[in-house]
Amino acid sequence: MMVDDLGAALRRGLHGRYDVGAEIGRGGMSVVFKATDLRHRRSVALKVLRPGLAPIESVDRFHREIRLVAGLVHPHILPLYDSGELATEPPLLYFAMPFILGESLRTRLTREGPMPLDRALKLTREIAAALDYAHRRQIVHRDVKPENVLVHEGVALVTDFGVARLLTDGPAESVTAPGLTVGTPAYMSPEQAAGEDTVDARPDSPRRWRPPSRDLPR
Repeated sequence: MMVDDLGAALRRGLHGRYDVGAEIGRGGMSVVFKATDLRHRRSVALKVLRPGLAPIESVDRFHREIRLVAGLVHPHILPLYDSGELATEPPLLYFAMPFILGESLRTRLTREGPMPLDRALKLTREIAAALDYAHRRQIVHRDVKPENVLVHEGVALVTDFGVARLLTDGPAESVTAPGLTVGTPAYMSPEQAAGEDTVDARPDSPRRWRPPSRDLPR
């Protein structure tokens, strides 16, 4: 299903509940559309699982992201509003988040270059607070990078828990095949890059971040 067809399928399936607008982003697993929540009269971002992916792993991972984010309530984590599944062929899984009138940290860094130290430290403290909160609820993000941090009204919001895992997960609960890696290579910890199945909070630790030099504060 093409993205244009995906948008049309969403508009038909969510008619009366959401007024679905244009695509505003996409990743390896999902496409994001701007929409209006007609019931609550608010702008939202609808994240939709892309059809045609490996069905079992991608659907399980998307369901997991919904389940994990739904349990996170923190001022520096983008919340979940709603989720559902449309009875199309193939079925379309989606969830709704706030539509943020901001930009990703990556966009900010690309436009303005390295941040002043005090500004970088403020955002780092906010991101670290969000990750600490998630870790205390046994959730590890595993893909912390500027693309997955939104900056709204000067405040950092961590988003995209698509490859997150529970710290309590064992091999039987994993949705990643043994030996495969998930995440972004430039930001992976060594054990993540090696595809190890052990999980702890260290891949999210600032000491393990290895950002490109252009991300460093001046």
